[in-house]
Amino acid sequence: MGGGEPQSNGVIGLIGPGTGLGVSGLIPSGDRWVTLATEGGHVNFAPTDERELRILQFAWKTMPRVSAERLLSGPGLELIYQALADGRAGAERHLGTAEIVRRALAGSDAVCAETVECFCGMLGSMASDLALTLGATGGIYVGGGIVPRLGALFDRSPFRARFEAKGRFSNYVGRIPTYVLTAENPAFHGVSSLLADHVPDQEGGNPLLERVRSARESLSPAERRVANFVLDNPRTALNDPIALIAQGAEVSQPTVIRFCRSLGFQGLADFKLKLGSGLTGTLPVQRSQVRRQDSTGDLCAKVLDNTISAIMHFRESLNVEAVDRAIELLRRAKRVEFYAMGNSAVVALDAQHKLFRFRIPSVAHTDGSMLAMASELLGPEDVAVFVSSSGQPPELARAAGLAVERGAAVISVTAGQSPLARRSTVCIPVEHSEDVTTFVSMISRILHLLVVDMLSVGWRCAAPASAP
Repeated sequence: MGGGEPQSNGVIGLIGPGTGLGVSGLIPSGDRWVTLATEGGHVNFAPTDERELRILQFAWKTMPRVSAERLLSGPGLELIYQALADGRAGAERHLGTAEIVRRALAGSDAVCAETVECFCGMLGSMASDLALTLGATGGIYVGGGIVPRLGALFDRSPFRARFEAKGRFSNYVGRIPTYVLTAENPAFHGVSSLLADHVPDQEGGNPLLERVRSARESLSPAERRVANFVLDNPRTALNDPIALIAQGAEVSQPTVIRFCRSLGFQGLADFKLKLGSGLTGTLPVQRSQVRRQDSTGDLCAKVLDNTISAIMHFRESLNVEAVDRAIELLRRAKRVEFYAMGNSAVVALDAQHKLFRFRIPSVAHTDGSMLAMASELLGPEDVAVFVSSSGQPPELARAAGLAVERGAAVISVTAGQSPLARRSTVCIPVEHSEDVTTFVSMISRILHLLVVDMLSVGWRCAAPASAP
């Protein structure tokens, strides 16, 4: 669509109106692409002419804030139609998205044709905003379930004209090409690429080692010695502390850290996690908002996808050292007690039952008024495990402080910078922003249950052979 040529190695922008408005980007990083997981569809909608202002005013009658997604989506097409049909004699008040598009393609309804024309113009402005925001000199790609079905009607629409209507920056965006994704099942191509990039091959190779091998020549001489050591001794690099890795590579410990960061990792722990799992990078984290109009199938898929993405993100950000310290505290404990409130109470009860199965004396306290009283009975050989999504309830923070005063060790499974975390001996941070406007903290609860499983299994594996 339109002119322009993509710059080699330029950022690519993606926008897809469908049930919602998907917005993303592809950032070149060496021989790979990094995907952006964004909520760009929820930026404020900005009208550019009087007609769009009337549509916005119509939308304000039923919603206090109008985002771009409210209009640039399937439900948005219906809202635009309602606004344009308002006050017109003979116009039907309500039409579904599919019928609006059908009539516009057939040329049988003037209001439907105007609706699609207006929609395409709005989309052009939004797409050029994305191009400016990302500096998307590699092009803007339009997908989703609506635009590819418009065919020649989209070609004749004001999309490209509105894309280039950027005042002082018209020349800049005029050089950026725009495309419509017409391939069948593009999502499957994306999944295939993702799997090929992140899953070890069938012969048992590790893509991360190939990445180290490919990057070796671009490293400094000292970092290259670390690379050679890792390639020759992958299991040692995975299991040994930084001091032994540095000694084996005949470099300083800071050089080992610089080597990891040169490959795009946060540090040695991050590098070891990817090396152990066979992953080459961060899996994109997608959060799909559950909507009232979603079918049961879409609703189920979104809940599952959100949970899977959260688990993958947690896997890559897990503080392994904190888990190891917590397991050691539990291994030495004579008594273990769990403290939680509200939605986290079920996690505490589940933890109590798990430890009972391992013959570990434990009890769960979930009554907010009893937490402080219970923690005052703890002693130096006891461990108190606190579970909370936010770590903010004052009852939990006070009980944790009392437990520490009595000499007990406190393990918290909560947000890393919370009041509860600051009062803990060891904090296993679980950072997950829950959409509590749609549902209760379900995903946080699942992540907390996973931590309990890690601690239980870790304690069991660390226990002496004579343990029950």
